[in-house]
Amino acid sequence: MNDLNQTAPAFVEMAHRIVWCTAATVDAEERPRSRILHPIWQWDGASLVGWIATRPTPVKRAHLATHPYMSVNYWTPSHDTCAAECRAALLFDDATRIVVWNLFLNGPEPVGYDPAIVPGWDKPLAEEFAVIRLDPWRLRVFPGSVLLGQGGTVLNWQQ
Repeated sequence: MNDLNQTAPAFVEMAHRIVWCTAATVDAEERPRSRILHPIWQWDGASLVGWIATRPTPVKRAHLATHPYMSVNYWTPSHDTCAAECRAALLFDDATRIVVWNLFLNGPEPVGYDPAIVPGWDKPLAEEFAVIRLDPWRLRVFPGSVLLGQGGTVLNWQQ
């Protein structure tokens, strides 16, 4: 098992390079449901937090209210993969929505973007704009080079 200080920066680098992930939640009947989402991650040298700008759909509300967890998995055609198993919270408070809006607006390419390009998201306090906070308890970074027998290191961290 690797140290968070080694795994988190490698995870953020790969996740931000790939940008889009498959994110899975679980409903009240214990059935998984996945979707494609675009998190942005913050690593401050001690803790890692992910943020997702999202619509607060009835499905997301119900899933996260029943099972407040989300699994996110990134993949590239070269088989680079990284995954985070997270505690997840759907947040609506004004301060958090403004901070996360600006995090995406001022984020580095290719992960940063102007949220106002999404229909219904004309401002951070738009009714259709919510935030999911991700607090990982497990990370995995798996370079495709390892799978292809070309060297590299798989990193794993668990709280």
